[in-house]
Amino acid sequence: MSLSAPTLHTDRLRLRPFNESDADALFALHSNAHVLRYWDAPPWSERKRAERFIAACREIEEAGTGTRLAVERVSDGVFIGWCSLNRWNPDYRSASMGYCFDDGVWGHGYATEAARSLLQWAFNTLDVNRVQAETDTRNTASARVLEKLGFVREGKLREDCVVNGEVSDSWVYGLIRREWQP
Repeated sequence: MSLSAPTLHTDRLRLRPFNESDADALFALHSNAHVLRYWDAPPWSERKRAERFIAACREIEEAGTGTRLAVERVSDGVFIGWCSLNRWNPDYRSASMGYCFDDGVWGHGYATEAARSLLQWAFNTLDVNRVQAETDTRNTASARVLEKLGFVREGKLREDCVVNGEVSDSWVYGLIRREWQP
């Protein structure tokens, strides 16, 4: 079952399906060691990774398991990051959410705004009941984004990944439909 990637709009942002012209900006984002300092994969060193990422976006949509959307500012059309809903399971009415934004736009509420729009789509269109998200325990900014959206910290995954050669813990967050405040 294919999942059609939506185009979502907020006052300041447009979330849209990725296309090949996003490869350079996507590579710049994922090759930035500062942006990925809490990521469970090293920064990209070759542009081909961006092309594979974009191809994988189409694959997860065709498989019907989720969607990744490029996020751009409405004011200037500049790509500033991405937001995703993956591991969508219509039987369990659950999914996982993730996001990654350029460090030049941190602190402006873009991640919260984009994630809120994606959550609205998930709850209203996909009839999701639960969305889960994880973040490195050192990434307090990401934790604040999730908490602003109404996510509840449900636990900690101890030493669940290696970040820059260092074993790291992750917080698990959950948001239930009945607790969602659009």
